[in-house]
Order: sequence, then C-alpha cells, then structure tokens
Amino acid sequence: MDHIVLEIGLAIILIAIGGLISAKLRFSIIPFYILIGMAVGPHAPKFGSFDLRFIESAPFIEFMGRLGVLFLLFYLGLEFSVGRLIKSGRSIAVGGTIYIAINFTLGLIFGWALGFPLSETLVIAGITTISSSAIVAKVLVDLKRTANPETEMILGIIMFEDVFLAVYISILSGLVLSGSSSLGGVLLSAGIALGFMLAFLIIGRKAVPLLNRALNIRSNEVFMLVIFGLLFVVAGFSETIHVAEAIGALLVGLVLAETEHMKRIEHLILPFRDFFGAVFFFSFGLTINPLELGGAVWMTLGAVALTLVGNFVAGMLAGRSAKLSGKASSNIGLTIVSRGEFSIIVANLGKAGGLLEILQPFAALYVLILAILGPLLTKESKMVYKLLNKVFKWDKPVRKGSNHNMRG
Repeated sequence: MDHIVLEIGLAIILIAIGGLISAKLRFSIIPFYILIGMAVGPHAPKFGSFDLRFIESAPFIEFMGRLGVLFLLFYLGLEFSVGRLIKSGRSIAVGGTIYIAINFTLGLIFGWALGFPLSETLVIAGITTISSSAIVAKVLVDLKRTANPETEMILGIIMFEDVFLAVYISILSGLVLSGSSSLGGVLLSAGIALGFMLAFLIIGRKAVPLLNRALNIRSNEVFMLVIFGLLFVVAGFSETIHVAEAIGALLVGLVLAETEHMKRIEHLILPFRDFFGAVFFFSFGLTINPLELGGAVWMTLGAVALTLVGNFVAGMLAGRSAKLSGKASSNIGLTIVSRGEFSIIVANLGKAGGLLEILQPFAALYVLILAILGPLLTKESKMVYKLLNKVFKWDKPVRKGSNHNMRG
C-alpha cells in the first residue's frame, strides 16, 4: 500500500493525456479513456516506483469508477424531470418492450446460430441486450441533448432495461450457478424492483415542498454533505433490492430536479461528474486485456453488426410508437447502442458458472467496439439519418424551389 497515492496520481495523469489527445483530434473523449486504461493494467511493465500495472490501486480506482457512474446518472436525472417521465409512462413501457424484445431475440438467434449450448446462448443474449447507462449519460450531457424530445424515451428505456436486468440476472444465476430457478423468486425480484422505482418517483414528487424547505441550507459544505449522503444512501439501498445503484442515482436526480435547489445542486455536482466519470471509463479499460481478445474477433464483429441493426430498428419503432419524428427516433437507437458495465456483469456470471472461456474475451471486445462506436454514431446521428433516409425515404424530400424561397 506504500505506492497507492503515486499510482492514483499516475492514473489521473494518464486520463488527462487521453483527454488532451481527444481534444486535439476533436473526437469523443470516452474511447480514449478506455484505450488508455487498456494500454496499462496487469499486462503493462513497471518502471521503478512507477507501476503501470495498477495492482495496489486497482480496488480504489474501481471504487472511484463506481462513484463516476453514480454522478453521471445523478446529473442526467437533474437535467431531466420526473414530471415528464411520468407523463410518458405508457409510451416508455411500449418503447422499452420493443427495444428489449428485438435485441434479446437477436441475441438468442445469434448464440443459437453459432451452435452454443443453452446456458452460453442465454449469457450472449444478456451481453448483447443491455445498454451502458454510464456511456449513454455521458454522451447525452456532452452533446447537450438532455432537452431533446427523444431523451425521455432514452431514459425510460434505460430504466426499463434495469427492471429486465433484475429479472434476467435472477433467472440466469439460477440456471447457470445452480441449474434451476424459482419462478416465484424471479417474479418477487421483478415486482420489488419495479415497485421501488415507481414508489420513489411518486413519493419523491409529492415530497418536493418538504425537500425545498429541508435543503434551504446556507453553508455549501453542509448542503453538499446532505446531497451526497442522500445520493449514496438511495443508490446503495437500491443495490440491496436488485435495482442497479446507477438507477438509484438517476431516481434521486429526477426527484431533486423538481426542487427549487436544482441549479445549485447542478453547479455543485459538475466537477465530481467530470472527474469520477473519467475515472470510470479508465477503470473499465483496466479490466480489458488486449492480449486475450484475438480468438473472439469474428464472433464479436458479427454480434456488433447485429446489434447496430437491431438497435436502429428498435429505436425507430420505439420512437414512432411515441409519435416522435424519424430523426428523433433514429437518435434513440444510435444513442443507446453503447454496451458497457452491465454486459461485463453478465459475462462474469458466465465465468462464475464455468461456461465456455470465449465468453470473456467476446464480452470485452464487444463492449470495447460499441463503447467507441456508440458515442461516434450519436455525434454523427444527423449524417447517419440523412444517408439512411435517402434509401428508406422516411421523410419526404423538400423541393429545391420551396427550400430556396424559405431561405430567402
């Protein structure tokens, strides 16, 4: 533990270098954080006191990364509104069902087509279905799209995915780890997760006047301690009832966005979001060993192609079901194409169950490619939609004459 502070300092410098390179190239910052993390780690060399393996500091870096996910989702909740989310409840349920149904079915077909046994096929379907909350949140904030009409559907799908994940992890762990699963236990787990989220949003909205008075604190120090305490307690409690802690953080943000203290909280949380969020993507990169990815390349490329198509189709259908425009609908599928922390969790479950070893490198490479492609496709969503619209003609072309007159 003698060099832990030095290792943390070295990690932060490497993260900063990744950020500087990204700024110079004017490219999404997320892939650079991940690639910098991949370049070091257990397979990297040691130069005297400068240990690029990050063995001693790995647990602390991982913990800071977890905080990063909480701050990213909490901030995203602040930028949004529980009122808008509740009003869109029906369309979100429909959109979320469409998204899960398409992507999960494609994952099952992909595993079956490659000849994997049932357990491995179910793990592959889980890996390819769930989006990365952290990456989606980062992209929405960085591209200033939190006020876009499709954002409430994107947030809703993220929350819908979490309920699905709670149910699916229960089923999968039963099948993979013990060979059986209790239907009653699965239904109870799903009911508790969904009930907690709905109750938190409804009660939280009713409690806004009380929160306004309780948060009327002059001292910034005490105000910050109260907000952070609330955030971590709710996020931590969420984890105990099989709701991802990131979703717990999102719920707190959604409720506090309704209070008169929203701007003060937003200003306070911004530096923590940026710092710990960067550490999360770096720590994620540390878990990927580039030397072990070779055997899963072709399988991964096939899964990536399938996911890109499935996500776009699901996004278009989900958006259209909510009466969104073609462009807004395409943004849904392109924004939530990134895969990350949840896919790795599902892959680790397969490892714990002693399933085929190829699942680990497949998950790592699959997540890496989509973590890079996701932010890039979201940034260039306008161009992607324009190109596809020429083929599928979702929007009627504007005549040159009328366009010219409008400009004039």
